This record gives sequence, C-alpha cells and structure tokens, in this order.
Amino acid sequence: MTPITEVEGRRVALSNLEKVLYPETGFTKGELLHYYATTAHALLPHLRDRAVSFLRYPDGPDGQLFFTKNVPPGTPEWVTTAEVPRSSADGPARMVVVQDLPSLVWAANLVTEFHTHQWLVPTPDEADRLVFDLDPGPPAHLVHCCEVALWLRDRLAADGIEAYPKTAGSKGLHLLAAVRGSSSERTSEYAKALAVEAERAMPRLVVHRMTKSLRPGKVFVDWSQNAARKTTAAPYTVRARRVPLVSVPVTWEEVADCRSPAQLEFQADDVPPRLKDLGDLLAPLLEPGAAAPLP
Repeated sequence: MTPITEVEGRRVALSNLEKVLYPETGFTKGELLHYYATTAHALLPHLRDRAVSFLRYPDGPDGQLFFTKNVPPGTPEWVTTAEVPRSSADGPARMVVVQDLPSLVWAANLVTEFHTHQWLVPTPDEADRLVFDLDPGPPAHLVHCCEVALWLRDRLAADGIEAYPKTAGSKGLHLLAAVRGSSSERTSEYAKALAVEAERAMPRLVVHRMTKSLRPGKVFVDWSQNAARKTTAAPYTVRARRVPLVSVPVTWEEVADCRSPAQLEFQADDVPPRLKDLGDLLAPLLEPGAAAPLP
C-alpha cells in the first residue's frame, strides 16, 4: 500500500521510499524527499509563480529520463496549474506551478529536477530574469567557467546589472540577474550580444555558438535559455547525475578562489548546513526593487 503523509493539511501519497536512486552513494528516494522538505524555505521562493517543467528520472539517473511539461496525469486538484503560452502553432499548455510545500513534496515524489522559465505566470510577456549557462567543453572544466563568469559579472555591472552565480549541479555555472521592463526576445538579444563580446575578449576560452565542433577546450556561453519557451534548472534542484549533485548558489569569492571543480561540487547532504551558515545567496534576486532595466 502506498503510504500517505499529511503536509500542511494536504494528503500526499509517497511511494518507494527505500528505493536507491543513486547507487554510487546509496542515496534513496526517501532521502531525496527529505532533502526537498528541509530546503523548501530556500527553494520555494524561486519556484513560486513560475510554470515548472520536470525532468523525471523515476529509476535513477541510469534509468529513463524524460521531460514533463504538461500537467502529469493524477495531479491532485489542490496543486496549482496555469495555462501558459507556447508557439502559435501549438497553442497554450497547462503546466504545474509549485506554490507551497505540499505541492513540492508531491512533485518530488515523482523524482524530478525542477526547471523554470525566466518569467512569471502572471506576466509571461515580460522577462524578470537574465540567465547565462556556462557549459565547458572538455578539456575545459568548471575552473574555466569561473574565469568567464567573473568577466561577465564585471561586464553586466557596467550596465548596472548585478549577477549572482550558482553551480549548474553538473559541470558548469549559471549566472542569474533580476531584470525588468523587457521581453524575452529583447533579453535574449542582449544576452547574445554579451556572449559575442565575451568571445571577442577571450577568443581562446569562450564560444557563443552551440556548434559542438567549436566547443572542445572552450566555455560555451549559452545565452539562448532567455528565450520565452526555454527553461533552466532551478536553484537547489537535485540533478540526475551519477551522484545527487545540486544546483547551489555560491559566492563570488568562491568563484574567484576556485582552483578545482571539486571545490564547487555540492551534494544534497551539503546544502542544509550551507543554508544555515550562508542563507539563500540568491535571495537578493527576490527583493523589491532589485530588478534592473536592460540598457
């Protein structure tokens, strides 16, 4: 029988809690759910009012991985959903919006990564986030991403935009900034211009095009995730990797001091004590008045 637990007055069905999702570390589904419950105070503000797509891996990272954008069958009626725009050819989609702890626990029970757009459900025509995904092509690695991130931080600051770094939870870095008064299309154009500028400034290190043959030994500055239809791994989401790595906010001092990729690799067990010591390093993105206009 599937156990039922009560979360803030909602009945949530949980399943297969002893199932090992990450054989390399023995990390179980129950531990995954515990992680999300104990970090919800930091994660939920970054999910709230955003349509969420799920990368599901019910049999662990070595099993089948598949994206779920539409509301999954069997979604409880108390889980918030919203109609969101897609292309004119496809029409709107109905997606989950994780607004509270019961919804988070329900979604985590599906074994998911959480991915969000760079806009809020009430205002889909206005981007409120600018994002760069720094993806190293071997033999380049996370240390090289840090070098590029520092350049982008300073370049964005010159335009009055404050950027905040987080690990991708895989092998790269994400930079996030709060913006206002611009469409996703305009934000994408601005991000692409900065990626091109970064390539010109660091031609041996940076590439702004996705072409795989150009990427070995360089950091791909992926500006395209600013497109309205694209999503990016949310802060604090556990990733479907060989071990339960998490997309974790980091300080600029940690970025500047990084000499080995292992320095910026955080697993689920590392996050609660880090939150206790540092709080949510991305909280400034959520503060009223934090968003800057694009130049």
